[in-house]
Amino acid sequence: MRNEIKHHMTDDLLMAYAAGNLPEAFDLMVATHLSLCDHCRARAESFDAVGGCVLQEQDASASMSDGSLAATMALIAQGAPKAKPAHPTCAVLPAPLQDYVGGDVNAIKWKPVGMGVKQAILPTTSEATARLLFIPAGAAVPDHSHNGIELTMVLQGAFSDEIDRFARGDVEIADQSIHHTPTADISEDCICLAVTDAPLKFSKLMPRLFQPFLRI
Repeated sequence: MRNEIKHHMTDDLLMAYAAGNLPEAFDLMVATHLSLCDHCRARAESFDAVGGCVLQEQDASASMSDGSLAATMALIAQGAPKAKPAHPTCAVLPAPLQDYVGGDVNAIKWKPVGMGVKQAILPTTSEATARLLFIPAGAAVPDHSHNGIELTMVLQGAFSDEIDRFARGDVEIADQSIHHTPTADISEDCICLAVTDAPLKFSKLMPRLFQPFLRI
């Protein structure tokens, strides 16, 4: 299911990921993209290496609690954790997402949003929200802009908007300057992972009325 990924993560996001400074939902987005994108994975590894060098140059001395050695020996005595079953390579959901969903697409607990669009909000910390979106072939998400940052990554199919076309593995990064109407390709239903750190700004009245109930 690999294809040429054209829309990548920014250096700022990859550096924040390497430093552990992202909310859980954004961490999930970056991890999911890295599982499909060799280009961004190589860049992320370079940022990890830089971070390792910085740590190595810091003072390595640190105080330890009295029970540290005993706790470490207890963990060693437990032995290595059992390996998890390998995720199938033909799956729609990459491994990081399958760990949240508990399986592939058939394990997703979809809830209708309207016009055939469905969503499943994933359990993450409250600083940001991660959701899976199902957009029927040819259907559109209501036109909107943003109060914050929205990252949208395609997992199946493709969508187009005023910016470009996005296919599997591509990530669209939208901020307050972007106003768009994502529309799924007519050839296939589109499944996306979307992450936001603030509510969307819908143009029309009906989406705004239902927005609090749908947590969009």
